[in-house]
Amino acid sequence: MEKFELAGVSLDVEVLGAGPPLLYLHPEHYGQLHAPFVARLAESWTVYAPRHPGFDGRRPPADFRQVGDIAYLYLDLLGRLGLDSAAVLGASFGGWVALEMAVREPARLAALSLIAPLGVKLGGRDDRDFADLSALPDDEAAGCLFVGTPPDLGTFTEAELIAVARDRQFLAYYGWKPYLHNPSLARWLHRVTAPVHLIWGEADRFVAPGLGEGLASRLLAGRLDLVPGAGHYPQIERLDATIAALAAGPCAGVGG
Repeated sequence: MEKFELAGVSLDVEVLGAGPPLLYLHPEHYGQLHAPFVARLAESWTVYAPRHPGFDGRRPPADFRQVGDIAYLYLDLLGRLGLDSAAVLGASFGGWVALEMAVREPARLAALSLIAPLGVKLGGRDDRDFADLSALPDDEAAGCLFVGTPPDLGTFTEAELIAVARDRQFLAYYGWKPYLHNPSLARWLHRVTAPVHLIWGEADRFVAPGLGEGLASRLLAGRLDLVPGAGHYPQIERLDATIAALAAGPCAGVGG
């Protein structure tokens, strides 16, 4: 684990593997279940995987409240790492952060791969683009995220359960109002000049694949691949298929 201090924020960054650099921005739920995916990424890339402020167990500074703050933090991280033209992979909440980075400094990102990103609302004011998991019983909420058997929280360690609760807390901290999106982000998607590869679980009921189609159409170089038999986290339910999709996407073509 490497430690950085950037703009007054302490940041832990896991560095794994060898190969072209890839900044990996994690999603909002079940951190330990994504570890096999990160390990597979490290077979092809040098993966830089920061833990988002708050999600890491530290209280962010009082004025660090927006997803845009995380985006600026990671742009500073790229500068500190000397990555001037980076490949970025973001999943769900991490995909939202990646898009915020891309509209702010388009030239800094050479390629984007996004797994069912949050952050962009394309429906009308009264349309629900993202399921309200907090309003559902736990089993129904899990059914929005997974096609198969959802994780059994009864098998989690105490530390893992605390991490689950903390992740939910900080998803709300950054994305509760307005719910899981930046109202102006869709307006600025034309600023994203890097090729964007969208990967979506075909049976995602948290962020429906139709949103992916709309998002791909608004990006200058957007493309959407659906992963059969997967919900919101294809990297958990269909690991091999997700890795294969990434290997055929634009991040694979970005060198060091």
